[in-house]
Amino acid sequence: MFWNNRKGAGLIKTILKIILVLVLVVVIAAIGYLAYIMLDYSRIEDDLALDPHGTSTNGAVTVGTKYTVVTQNLGFGAYTPEFTFFMDGGTQSWAESKESVISCIDQGANNVKGFLPDFVFFQEVDTDSTRSYHVDQSKQLAGKFDGFMYTEAVNYHSSFLMYPITQPHGFANSELMTFSKYEVASAIRRSFPISEGFSKFLDLDRCFSKSYVKVAGGDNYLVLYNVHSSAYGGSDEIRTAQMTKLFEDMQAEYEKGNYCVCGGDFNHDFTGDSKKKLNPDMDIRDDYGWAQAFPAELLSKYDITQCIEYSDSELKATCRDCDIPYKEGNFTVIVDGFLISKNVECVDVWNRYNGFTYSDHAPVQLDFRLKAA
Repeated sequence: MFWNNRKGAGLIKTILKIILVLVLVVVIAAIGYLAYIMLDYSRIEDDLALDPHGTSTNGAVTVGTKYTVVTQNLGFGAYTPEFTFFMDGGTQSWAESKESVISCIDQGANNVKGFLPDFVFFQEVDTDSTRSYHVDQSKQLAGKFDGFMYTEAVNYHSSFLMYPITQPHGFANSELMTFSKYEVASAIRRSFPISEGFSKFLDLDRCFSKSYVKVAGGDNYLVLYNVHSSAYGGSDEIRTAQMTKLFEDMQAEYEKGNYCVCGGDFNHDFTGDSKKKLNPDMDIRDDYGWAQAFPAELLSKYDITQCIEYSDSELKATCRDCDIPYKEGNFTVIVDGFLISKNVECVDVWNRYNGFTYSDHAPVQLDFRLKAA
């Protein structure tokens, strides 16, 4: 009996040692991974020159001519109506398949082309990302827009994210792409301010791009702003700082005599009240705190206006929440839209709701003219 007790005690010690070793391995791995995330982290430099690619079919734009621009967040090709995203409370971190990614990007490009745009602003265009099966979406889109010049600005790039454990999100490389039927003389990427705390590892880089198109008959330019501001890591302070930087940049261009058209995914309730108006029977709680009201009050200091007088007089959603598969009646909001400087006329603006068939965002179309000085 004494021998059996000794044998049992020895077995327990062995098991405890194994458990201790396993715990130490997990702790060391976790520390090593955190060290990798912090050491690998880097921000893309501000005021980064971008190289225009492709060949345009036209030269300069002209004052008084009507032009069409469309903005579309493509959601890295993942967001079929059934897709739910883990960072929104859903379950998935990768698109359904490589074939689904290619199909969603094709659908988005074809839908946008159907509006016969002169300019296009795309957001969340992935290149070599785990979540989108390493499909080069920028190459795919470039092949869809013959006769357009285009620029690419990396909005964010991330280290390998090990979460969720069952399907790690992996590497993410996401761009803004701006397409123009008119010659792009130059372009630049401007970094948004972001959190300096730990949340910067969630929200990563954010930016807007500027593409310059010559205006005929003078030394002025049409400046095309493509925007994708913070969603997950942004505090009220960061959101205000980002919009302030954008507004000040647009104001500076306007004061030079240039014309500014800015569009994209602002990650704000763009009209300020679309959360309530689009979801009248829903208890709007802090669950949707990411869609804070757009700081329209700040615009009083600038020669910039929002394009929210919709031409069809209807309030149509441009974004769905992705905690559950989409069906009509789910939470929706307007976060995509356009800003213009006061020397630009908003002729028409439409939110082109399409049932979120290929993205969690719908396109927005703006028809505009440059005003005579």
